[in-house]
Amino acid sequence: MNIWIFLAGLNGAVAVAAGAYGWHMLSDTPDIRDIFMMGSQYQMWHGFALLGVGLMQHHRPCRAFSIAGGLFQVGLVLFSGTLYSFALLSVVPLEGAAPLGGGLLLVAWLIVAVQGARSLRIAKP
Repeated sequence: MNIWIFLAGLNGAVAVAAGAYGWHMLSDTPDIRDIFMMGSQYQMWHGFALLGVGLMQHHRPCRAFSIAGGLFQVGLVLFSGTLYSFALLSVVPLEGAAPLGGGLLLVAWLIVAVQGARSLRIAKP
């Protein structure tokens, strides 16, 4: 089993459910809905990133893709989870979790970029 493709599917499903809930159930409070929907959007986009990591890991296994996948997943839990919690409960479960999660997402993208640059260098004759 490819854990990154599994997590991509799981995050995609949760993002769709969260988006539907946020749009329909939080329509009376636009500011709260916007925060919740941002969490859903980030979860969906980074679910796609996990899918890409899983496909690359299958195609060309390397430790860097596993690290990026882990950072994407932890970043999603911290970032989107904090936004969901704040929107629904008016509680930030862990101070600084959202910016830390966003930072982890950024680092994961940079790892993917470095791996892409390395593959360009390897492919040249």
